[in-house]
Amino acid sequence: MGGRNALSAGGRSAPPISVTTPMITTQVSNPSLSEAEGGVNLKALRPNIVQSIRAFRVPALQAAAQDAGQHFLYANLAQATTKQEVLEIVARSFLFPKHFGKNFDALRDCLTDMIAGAGRQPGFVIVLEQLPMTQRFDKEARETLLDVFRDAADFWYEQGVDFRVFYSFL
Repeated sequence: MGGRNALSAGGRSAPPISVTTPMITTQVSNPSLSEAEGGVNLKALRPNIVQSIRAFRVPALQAAAQDAGQHFLYANLAQATTKQEVLEIVARSFLFPKHFGKNFDALRDCLTDMIAGAGRQPGFVIVLEQLPMTQRFDKEARETLLDVFRDAADFWYEQGVDFRVFYSFL
């Protein structure tokens, strides 16, 4: 899977814990980070947002999701250069079903209706790391992708579920 393991205080990787719902399985690490150690207080952030990762570190976001009992979904898109490759990596990283249509409408459906159909959700922290900036995945494609995640954030807001997305560019 595309997730990362946070390092424990001794610098060793902690064994992952699996968190499972009928639709999503994610790997989260054992240790949590305090805000003083670079941790993230999710309660201090808007509950439904799509924003640049900037000052946040992926392991800190992962630990915050674990501490809050929320799903952590991670996709590293550094190898993608096209819309199809971006969608394939997201689908594989987020464990979407094999029949995922690999288009923006299918992504929206998987992020909303399909997951909602699995029952009450505890919340989501999503990281889209290194979105490509290529001729074949241009500014318009990046904005469309982020709009899909914004639509999903709006959907989950109406359900009373936190849905935070953090992204970075390559």
